[in-house]
Amino acid sequence: MTEKTHYRKAFDSLYLSSADIIEPTVLTISEVLFEADKTRRTKDVFNTAYFEEKEIRPDETVKPMILNATNSKMVRQITGSPFLEDWRNVKVMICVERVKNRQEYVDGLRIYPVITQKKILTPSKVESWERAKQSYLNTGSLEKVLAHVEMSLEDQERLKKECANAMV
Repeated sequence: MTEKTHYRKAFDSLYLSSADIIEPTVLTISEVLFEADKTRRTKDVFNTAYFEEKEIRPDETVKPMILNATNSKMVRQITGSPFLEDWRNVKVMICVERVKNRQEYVDGLRIYPVITQKKILTPSKVESWERAKQSYLNTGSLEKVLAHVEMSLEDQERLKKECANAMV
């Protein structure tokens, strides 16, 4: 597939924008500072997120991101803290969505939590194990179960056997 160029790239923003994010992207917030608009177009002060990653793609530098109210609330929710100083080393997923800006809809950036790891399922987690068995019996698919949890190969075989015995 050929890389395409977003028309907004011509405007070369100092901040991360919808033109920079071509698919959901996971970045790690290194810090958030309350700082003045670097474009000098306004005298506004913003919550500005900086990222640990140096490149968003090969040869494309990651820019800082202004956190609007919606994204600031999400980072607060992810971290469990309303304090910018606690918003360090936080993995987030950044997506482009249609958002309302004044009277029109535009492409805007939205932050979401990153699900870092699936829970590990073992037979000792009785309630979860029973739900996994029921899912396997309903769908006939171990892949559907493994989409939500991790299991050892031994436990996968055990789940299959238990389900085979339940069908008899």
